[in-house]
Amino acid sequence: MAKQHYKITKLELLRRIVFITIGAALVSVALEIFLVPNNIIDGGIVGISILVSHVTGLPLGVFLFLLNVPFLIIGYKQIGKTFAISTLYGVTVMSIGTTLLHPVHALTYSTFLAPVIGGVILGIGVGLVIRFGGSLDGTEIIAILFTKKTPFSVGEIVMFFNLFILGSAGFVFTWDSAMYSLIAYYIAFKMIDVTLEGFDQSKSVWIISDEAKEIGDAIMSRLGRGVTYLQGEGAFSGGVKRVIFCVITRLEEAKMKSIVQELDPGAFLAVGNIHDVKGGRFKKRDIH
Repeated sequence: MAKQHYKITKLELLRRIVFITIGAALVSVALEIFLVPNNIIDGGIVGISILVSHVTGLPLGVFLFLLNVPFLIIGYKQIGKTFAISTLYGVTVMSIGTTLLHPVHALTYSTFLAPVIGGVILGIGVGLVIRFGGSLDGTEIIAILFTKKTPFSVGEIVMFFNLFILGSAGFVFTWDSAMYSLIAYYIAFKMIDVTLEGFDQSKSVWIISDEAKEIGDAIMSRLGRGVTYLQGEGAFSGGVKRVIFCVITRLEEAKMKSIVQELDPGAFLAVGNIHDVKGGRFKKRDIH
């Protein structure tokens, strides 16, 4: 049986809070100081919030919070308690930040600088939040829920969803705004990868440990991911080794590492990027 979920230390909790706060604050700056004043939107729930805020005239922060929270509640079993709380905190900080920064004038109205600088800051902010166990957008939660009833992957659903939202900017603002939004989104996407040291949508994980069964049970119960046990032989020692293989999303990598570190600090852990996942129905079980 896997060990019970351990409580993170106060130092780890403080570190997580600090970096999620910084990341959410950077996103607020990118939105209110660079993107929104220039009618440039982001993808996902953030993009929908910008469009609805523009149409209704109500503060952006209100919609950033109200549109994200329902998906956190719906997807609670899919993402786990820790991730849900971290995401709720990040969304709250982002919503408050945009509200406080709304009266501040944009630093630039340049059609070149606004999407570039805004995209860079946005990507770094989102990357920090993801790296420290949270998220600022319910899009991926929606995608995970949709994968249960459709043949599409999480990445494909997110891409389609974001292209639809970015295209909508052409009807609400101008088609120039839609194209600038696409540029900002691309830059932000690349900066997220840079901030996460090249993390991709899906990850393959290989673990060699004497505690393989315990780690495998923890992955299944605490991440909701299936695992495969393989038999290996050490070339140097000649001993039989049990190897764990599984596929996770980039949002789950930090949690995966903490599980392995907790159960076997000396385990061999290798994580690689996967550009496509097909067959076997790459799904996530509910976390109870």
